Parts: sequence; C-alpha cells; structure tokens
Amino acid sequence: MEMNKKEKQFDAVKMMRDIRAKISTETQDMTFEELKAYIKQKLADNKTKLVGQ
Repeated sequence: MEMNKKEKQFDAVKMMRDIRAKISTETQDMTFEELKAYIKQKLADNKTKLVGQ
C-alpha cells in the first residue's frame, strides 16, 4: 500500500521546542526572583492574564 506524504505547512511540535529552547536560554542563569519578574513582564507585554484571574 502506497501512502502519499504531504509536506506540513506548520509544525506545532517544532515551534514549541524552539520557543522552549529560547526561554531556557534567556532564563538559565536567573534567580527565582528574577524568573518571577521575567514571567510577570512577559505577561504584561502580551496583555495576558494568569489562569483564574
């Protein structure tokens, strides 16, 4: 049985891995307090609310 393989236009797994690697690089040497400030700033920049708020 022959299968036709279509090329993906968008690879969500690759995108998530790239984003995770970028965040890990940016935060690797941060203290816990610096990490909390980083997350707070990123949420404010994107106008995103935490779940339940």
